[in-house]
Amino acid sequence: MKFLVRPSYSQHLSSTAMAMSSSFCPQLPCQFGTRPIFYSPAKSPFTLSFKAFASQASIASSGKEDLRVGFLGLGIMGAPMAQNLIKSGCDVTVWNRTRSKCDPLINLGAKKWQHLVISHLQCLLILRVQYVDVSTVDDATSKLISARIKDTGALFLEAPVSGSKKPAEDGQLIFLTAGDKSLYETVAPFLDIMGKSRFYLGDVGNGAAMKLVVNMIMGSMMAAFSEGMLLSEKVGLDPSVLIEVVSQGAISAPMYSTKGPSMIKSYYPTAFPLKHQQKDLRLALGLAESVSQSTPIAAAANELYKVAKSHGLSDQDFSAVIEALKSKLQQ
Repeated sequence: MKFLVRPSYSQHLSSTAMAMSSSFCPQLPCQFGTRPIFYSPAKSPFTLSFKAFASQASIASSGKEDLRVGFLGLGIMGAPMAQNLIKSGCDVTVWNRTRSKCDPLINLGAKKWQHLVISHLQCLLILRVQYVDVSTVDDATSKLISARIKDTGALFLEAPVSGSKKPAEDGQLIFLTAGDKSLYETVAPFLDIMGKSRFYLGDVGNGAAMKLVVNMIMGSMMAAFSEGMLLSEKVGLDPSVLIEVVSQGAISAPMYSTKGPSMIKSYYPTAFPLKHQQKDLRLALGLAESVSQSTPIAAAANELYKVAKSHGLSDQDFSAVIEALKSKLQQ
C-alpha cells in the first residue's frame, strides 16, 4: 500500500496546511527494482502535485511495524500529523518545499525524500492509486477530483479534518469521510493514528459539505464571541470574567476558553490561519447559495474576516478577527 497527499492544483483548491490538509493515497505497488516509480510529464493540461506518498505497506492486525508512509507538506497540520505517524511506529519518509522543516521529523526517525512528485492524473492508472483527499474544498471540487480519479480506475475517498494545530498534535482530529466505503475501511487504521474519531458520510461531496458547515458555524461563533468580548470591556466588565461565565453555561465552547485569554492581550498565535477561515466561509456561502439557503449571519461574519485580512492579519490565528471590530469602533 502507498500513501499520497495532495495540495491544491489551483487557487480554488488552496488547502490549509495538511498538508494532510491535503490528501493521502494508499496505492498498489508500482516499483522499479526496490524504488517506487513516479511520473512527471513536462507538459500536461491537468497536473497535481502530491503532498505525500508512500512505498509499499501493510497494516498488521497487531500494529504498524510493517507500515511505510511517505508524507509531503509539513505545515501547521502536516508536521504534527506526520509526527504522530512516526511515534506510532510507522516508517515515514517526509518532504517539504522548505527543506529545513523536515529536520525535526528526521531527528525522530523519518527519512528525507529528495524530489517533489508531480503526476498527471492519467498516470494514476499506471500507479493504481487509491486516493484519499483530506483538504478543505467545496463539494463541487471534491466531486470533480473524484470523477477524474475514478476515470483512471482508482478509488477515491474524501476525508477533510475538523481540528487545528493542537488537536493535530494530540492525535485528536475528526475525519469527515465520504466516497468509496471499501477504501474507507482500508485507511481507517491510518486515520485512527491521527484522529480521535471518524465519520463515514456516504457519497463524495458530503464530507466536504460537512466540513464547510462546521467551519461556517465556527467562524460565525468566533465573530460573535469577539463582539461580546469588546462589548463587555466597553461597559466596564472584565472580559476574563466573561470567559469564565461563558465556560460554565450552555454556550460553552473549548475555543472560547482556549483563545479568549490571548485575545484579551491582542495576541493571536496561529492554530488556524484567518485567511483559511475566510476561505471556508466563502466556500460555505457558495454552497448555501447553490441550494438557495439564506445565511445572513455567516455572510456578515465573512465580511469581518475580509476586513481583518485587509489589515494584514491573514496569517494570524482566526481569532484575530476581533481586530476588525476594533478598527470599526475607531472609525
